[in-house]
Amino acid sequence: MTNKSIDGIAALFLIIFSVLLGLNQVLVKLVNEGMHPIFQVALRSTLAIFPILIYCYIRKKKIDFFDGSFLPGLIAGVLFAIEFILLFTALDYSTVTRVSLIFYTMPVWLTVAAHFLIKNDTLTLNKFIGLIIALIGLIFAIYQPVTNYNIQQFYGDLFSLLASFCWAIIAIMLKTTRLTRSSPETQLLYQLIVSGIILLPISLMLEDFIRDINNQIILIFSFQVIVIMCLGFIGWLWIMSKYSASSTSSFAFLTPISGVLFGWLMMDDVINEQIFISLFLTCLGIYIINKKSG
Repeated sequence: MTNKSIDGIAALFLIIFSVLLGLNQVLVKLVNEGMHPIFQVALRSTLAIFPILIYCYIRKKKIDFFDGSFLPGLIAGVLFAIEFILLFTALDYSTVTRVSLIFYTMPVWLTVAAHFLIKNDTLTLNKFIGLIIALIGLIFAIYQPVTNYNIQQFYGDLFSLLASFCWAIIAIMLKTTRLTRSSPETQLLYQLIVSGIILLPISLMLEDFIRDINNQIILIFSFQVIVIMCLGFIGWLWIMSKYSASSTSSFAFLTPISGVLFGWLMMDDVINEQIFISLFLTCLGIYIINKKSG
């Protein structure tokens, strides 16, 4: 396990992956027309297992659930399931913009936690300043004044915050537990298998778990499973195993920004100078976080 700074290749992958996650926010909305969001997550986790197993067989990747990582892997899978239950429940109570803003504060919690829990991943002045700037940029992108704040809005904010904590805890576990012995493919399988076992029965209890399926929705959903869940997350876990956790997680700030841009391109959402300011601040923040000191 290493905690080296992000280099050019890693940065390029993380940018592409963050953009894909932003695109995924739009794709989820489109697929929601055909299936309930929780069923979508459950089915995506379950179906993604099989391409990963095929990939591991072809590439002769070793999958070992008994290398001492079973318990932390089980916990990571449970946290993965809880994270998405909280996230999608939050969307029932609150707006997408507020949920996104609070959920993607995860790099802040991870960077602070890494300072205390991960060796050689201390909170430097560059990281602190970069996080503040990137967070301001994110707020510029998706902040909207809220009126008539009520108990439902409070629950939405709370669930979003707890979901971001779950995400940060999983990232910390990948760097501090025996999951460090596991391959990225094994780490991902833990999360997919356990979350699928938990979420699929829950989703099938929903009255409208199937809505209006068509070929376009099936195609979009297949792209989510193969490209985003399988290829994307395997790459992200590999990056996490090689590079600084706080530097890696800082790129998560790009996801809601790209989500706003894809919303503009694909769903005619409004975009203005506020978005361009946020893009500048977010990119500047990420640059400062990953800039080598002195």
